Amino acid sequence: MLLPAGALAVAAVARWRGWPAPLLLVLAGLAASLITSRFSGAPEYRLDPEVVLLVFLPPLLYSAALDSSYQRLRAVRRPVGLLSVGLVLFTAAAVALVAHAMIPGLPLAAAFALGAIVAPPDAVAAVAVARRLGLPRKVITILVGESLFNDATALTAYRVAVAATVGVVVTPLGAAGEFIYAAGCGVVIGLALAYLTGRLFGILRDPLITNALGLLVPFVAYLGAEAVHASGVIAVVVMGLVLGHRMDRTTYGARLVSHSVWKMLDFVLEIVVFLLIGLQLPLILQGLSGRNPWHVAGYAAAVFAVVVLTRLVWTFPSTYLPGMLFRKIREREERPPVKYAVVVGWAGMRGVVSLAAAFALPADFPAREMVLFLTFVVVIGTLLVQGLSFPMLIRKLGVTSEQEVYKDNLTEAAAQQAAASAALARLEELTSEGVLETQSDVVERLRVQAERRAMGAWERLGGGVGPEGEETPSTLYRRLRREMLDAEREVLVRMRDERRIDDEVLRRVTRELDYEEATLARD
Repeated sequence: MLLPAGALAVAAVARWRGWPAPLLLVLAGLAASLITSRFSGAPEYRLDPEVVLLVFLPPLLYSAALDSSYQRLRAVRRPVGLLSVGLVLFTAAAVALVAHAMIPGLPLAAAFALGAIVAPPDAVAAVAVARRLGLPRKVITILVGESLFNDATALTAYRVAVAATVGVVVTPLGAAGEFIYAAGCGVVIGLALAYLTGRLFGILRDPLITNALGLLVPFVAYLGAEAVHASGVIAVVVMGLVLGHRMDRTTYGARLVSHSVWKMLDFVLEIVVFLLIGLQLPLILQGLSGRNPWHVAGYAAAVFAVVVLTRLVWTFPSTYLPGMLFRKIREREERPPVKYAVVVGWAGMRGVVSLAAAFALPADFPAREMVLFLTFVVVIGTLLVQGLSFPMLIRKLGVTSEQEVYKDNLTEAAAQQAAASAALARLEELTSEGVLETQSDVVERLRVQAERRAMGAWERLGGGVGPEGEETPSTLYRRLRREMLDAEREVLVRMRDERRIDDEVLRRVTRELDYEEATLARD
């Protein structure tokens, strides 16, 4: 109980003061580990790789995928692919060559395992830091998309490297085939489970049952994929993206509960994860007794520098070379500002997945303690050095989302206007059926409310039965208003599918409709 309670206390202070909670939690963990290491009998919080990979990772990946935009990810699939596959392999190779050359007794295969461990930026860190800083949507989409998919590349490379280290013969063709199999099967499993889960979500009407099922499905996807040696990461991410895209097909109650449940779960899991990272310091230092501290410090500085520099070296060519080489890309896409490339290049915070992979190395792995220490230095270094300097860099470059916020408000107002027009048209259809002649006051109230909703968006831019068996005015009002809300949702979803509004705008407007529908419901 001490760990979650302490994490919650630190996170509460961070939110109260407006500080970045992930970074403060890491510092608190480091401080706590240094203090408790001086007292015998103090509790030891050892990071269990099985717990991280099977308990923490699936729900965090699933939640991030649910909250991502399938359409936006499609629009940036090339940079996301270059970062999540190309950069991971480039970083792993560069770290392997440097570590193998510097560290005595470290085989090349073991050095490549180290490179695969420290190569992928963390999904939790990317989401937690990028969104808090108000980065432009395209930059956030690239960072989040990269962090969602790069674990699959890194973990596959990690398995191949570990196998080669312990004596299993691995060929480049065999490694490529393993990656293709893991990724392809992960996609298939994710799509299949998304289809089945989506059908169930459409049938279930109880928000609690729907969301209880939603809490289980990321674990089912991850464990199911891993059982057939496919990528559990890709299965979870693909399923989350598809279900997030089709969330409008569930009930309003399920959407409202889902939003709250995942927001709370993300908060709890994230604060525990970041505090756990800092608490690993004494355990890692124990394995380095007897080594020359200056040599160890030199190895750590070199590996950290390689991790940071390879990302910067890769980002600029991968951002601008495709447009220079291919005319269709130049004609179809705008040239990204240089400051966007700088932000993406500096946003390489590593996290708990890297540590979990290092702790999962076999006990007889060559230089295991050194690999564990170097991984810890890279994780802590990127979180603190890049994480703490990230806000200053963004302010210095002037990278903001102010124009997108204005555009979102404008498109939201237009969408509200279109949705209100559809609702009024539906109301006119219902009144033309002749069943509302005696309730003209209800019809007028509905008409005024629909018009007020549309006007409110522009302003922001600057079950009862009567004694005779008839519907009471309040019952009639709720029934007709629900019909109108359904009409509004249909228009909003169609506008999203036609790419006239963004997924984020759809979610924001739909949540308002869901709240209103919740006020119409009776127990």
